[in-house]
Amino acid sequence: MQLRIGNGYDMHPLVAGRPLILGGQTLLHPDGLGLDGHSDADVLVHAIMDALLGALSLGDIGKYFPPDDPQWQGADSLVLLEQVVALVRQRGWSVVNVDSVVIAERPKLKAHIEAMRAAIASRIGITAEQVGVKATTNEKLGPEGREEGISCHAVALLQMP
Repeated sequence: MQLRIGNGYDMHPLVAGRPLILGGQTLLHPDGLGLDGHSDADVLVHAIMDALLGALSLGDIGKYFPPDDPQWQGADSLVLLEQVVALVRQRGWSVVNVDSVVIAERPKLKAHIEAMRAAIASRIGITAEQVGVKATTNEKLGPEGREEGISCHAVALLQMP
């Protein structure tokens, strides 16, 4: 059995007039802010996609879903995740697990984590127990701490039987 590990990172700015989507869940920010980006700007799903692609040295999500391509405008990141998983499977690999940490001061994510895990797991084709989603603040430091944006780090473990 062969194993591959990949890591991913994403960050998007918080702005007015956009939905706040994390892990496929639409959340309410206390100030009515959402994440800005070409697609739905779901930093959690984007970081997981980059981790999956990185494990197989396939580049990053910008290679497959360029931000200047109008077909990805407002795209649902969970649909894009399915396409990345298809690339992984086409090469004979399967996802063992993914783990992630979202860095945001607000909103608090605890009440939404199980729904995020379930949504991500269903699109990857694994169980929720194979999807780790954690949340932390940046203790008021940096762009996340100043609530200028939200970021996420993720890792993915793949195996080839």
